[in-house]
Amino acid sequence: MSYYQGPDRRKPSGGLKGRQRKKRSYELQRPFHPCVALAEKEVFEVERVRGGNHKVRAKSVSYVNAYDSSDGSIKRLKILSVEKTPSHTEYARSNIITKGSYVRTEAGLVVVTSRVGQHGTVNGRLLRESSA
Repeated sequence: MSYYQGPDRRKPSGGLKGRQRKKRSYELQRPFHPCVALAEKEVFEVERVRGGNHKVRAKSVSYVNAYDSSDGSIKRLKILSVEKTPSHTEYARSNIITKGSYVRTEAGLVVVTSRVGQHGTVNGRLLRESSA
């Protein structure tokens, strides 16, 4: 099911305006994708977007690519839980990861820097425990 994003057909008085043209495919939005739910098994979804390109959406993830600033390396760490999400407190309780979320890993706290539902991967910065 798609959601129509075009102009409203109602007049301020409540009456219906006449239709000037048909709906265009770029005016139809995809159903709402929750950013990414944490799960044991990784699930990805590939969908076609405008221009014939493909976008990989992560539906559930279990690993994060964390940048360690102390030695300049990137480590692949297992996600244990979502500690907090500043954009929405309910996301942390539901284990949903968005950009800006703090996730607990084996090596410590990681702040997510990628848009998980858009990029298909979870990238982040490893924080020192004293500053978090």
